[in-house]
Amino acid sequence: MKRRVRCRTRQFSPPSLYARDGRRKYLNSDEKRAFLEAAEREDHAIHTFCLVLAYTGCRISEALSLTVSSVQQGANLIAVRTLKQRGRVMVREIPVPEHVVRLLLAGRQNGRPEDALLWTFGRTLAWREVKAVMTNAGVAGLQASPRGLRHGFAVSAVLSGVPLTLIQKWLGHASIATTAIYANVVGPEEREMASRMWGTEPAGRLAGE
Repeated sequence: MKRRVRCRTRQFSPPSLYARDGRRKYLNSDEKRAFLEAAEREDHAIHTFCLVLAYTGCRISEALSLTVSSVQQGANLIAVRTLKQRGRVMVREIPVPEHVVRLLLAGRQNGRPEDALLWTFGRTLAWREVKAVMTNAGVAGLQASPRGLRHGFAVSAVLSGVPLTLIQKWLGHASIATTAIYANVVGPEEREMASRMWGTEPAGRLAGE
């Protein structure tokens, strides 16, 4: 008698913006501002590395693979390489503020070749330095990490009205289901509606009577 072999299909489980205990995993706008201000007090290498993580949402490994030619002056774009399955390499272009491009290419006049890496330190040091900047900025908690910057970039994009398909492209997500988690953040419209709702509450109820 032949045995029937059941094939279990692994269901896709997208990441969450919150831990099981409710802790937030992304930097909010105030924390991002504090992080960028703290990064300005660091040396050029750490400062620019923090800027790229904050303004592109790329992964640490992707940032460390950037070269001088990855930065497109004039267009204000950074071309980030994403390693896909089966060794395929995809390039996604992410727009960044002009001052970020200017700082990244500040040493170009010193004769850096086009294929020169923007940073020569490794992943461990990069992670540790970003965490140190977080600490100096007063950012603590689960969100105080490079991944928190990546999540914060996506949340900021959603709140600014950027379509999910474009955010998917910028983050290099293979599935739109992964990007869709950012659609759950509370936007300005929801906050405005809540404010109007509070304004209709009787004074006694607002005071807890």
